[in-house]
Amino acid sequence: MIAVFGHRGARGLLPENTLPGFVLAQRLQLTGVEFDIGVTADGVAVVHHDPKPNPDSARDSAGVYVGGDAPFIRTLTFQQLGAYDVGRLRAGSDYAARFPDQAPLDGTPIPILAEVLASCASLDFLVEVKTFPDQPEATLAPKQLVEVVVGTLREAKAINKAVLYAFDWRVLEAAALLEPALRRGCLTEPQTLERSELWFGQTRLAAFAPCRPGSVPRAVASTGAAVWAPFHETLDAAEMDEARRLGLAVIPWTVNEAADIRRMSELGVDGMISDRPDRVKEMLEADGVTIAPPGFVARLGRGR
Repeated sequence: MIAVFGHRGARGLLPENTLPGFVLAQRLQLTGVEFDIGVTADGVAVVHHDPKPNPDSARDSAGVYVGGDAPFIRTLTFQQLGAYDVGRLRAGSDYAARFPDQAPLDGTPIPILAEVLASCASLDFLVEVKTFPDQPEATLAPKQLVEVVVGTLREAKAINKAVLYAFDWRVLEAAALLEPALRRGCLTEPQTLERSELWFGQTRLAAFAPCRPGSVPRAVASTGAAVWAPFHETLDAAEMDEARRLGLAVIPWTVNEAADIRRMSELGVDGMISDRPDRVKEMLEADGVTIAPPGFVARLGRGR
C-alpha cells in the first residue's frame, strides 16, 4: 500500500495551490494533498509557495504579471493579496514549459488555509510551512508562523489528519512545543544538506556519522519527526533501510516521471508526492499496488 499526495493540489493539471486544484485532488480519490503556507500582514494563513506572488503565475489587478519587485506576502493584508490572479502560467516561462498540460483558470485567487482544508476535507494534508533561514525578512519568524497554522488546523479539527512539513527544522521544533499531537515531517534536499547548520535547527548532521549511509534519516529520527520527505533522486536503498529501521515513514517528492515512480515503488516508500498524482495512481494500480485511502496520516506514529 502506497499513499499518493497531489503536489500543490495537482499542479501538472491545474494551477498550483488553488481551490480548483485541491477539489480535483479529491475527485481523483488520492490519499491527500501537499501545499505551502505563508502568513499575511493581518495574520491570515494563505496557501502559496513563494514568499512573494509568483512572477510566473501571479497577475495584478491590471492583468500584468508581477516582477521580482513584488511585495512579500508578509507585508500584504489578505484583502491586498486577493487582488492577484494566479490562474494562468506566464506564456514563454520555464514554468509553463515544464507543465504544458496545466489548464488555465483565469480569475483564480490565492486561497486561505481554512478554505483549502474545507475544500478537500475528506483528504489527508501535508502542510509545508515556508521559511527561508538565509532570507529571514521574507516571512514571519518560525514560531509566529506555526502559531497561526496550528490555530487554523485546530479550528478545522484537522490536527490528526495533517503532517506539518518544513525544510527549516526550526519550524518543526516550534510545532513540537506548541502542539505535540501534530505529526511532523522533515523535508530534505541537496542544498539543505550542504548547509545543514542553517536549515536543521538544533540538529547537527555531523553528529550522525555522515560518512556512513543513513546519516540523514538518523538525524531526522532524532527530532521526533514521524516522516522523512527527501528529494526522490537522493533516496537509495541504504537510506531507505535505515529509515525503516528507525520507524520513519518515507514520502519522497516530487515524483512525476514513470521511471521515478517505478523506482520509488520498488524501494518500498510509504507514499509519493507528485505533480501528476493521476499518473502515479494509474501506474501503481496497474502494478497491483493499493493506494492508501485518506486516514493514512492518522495511522502514522507521532515520533517523540
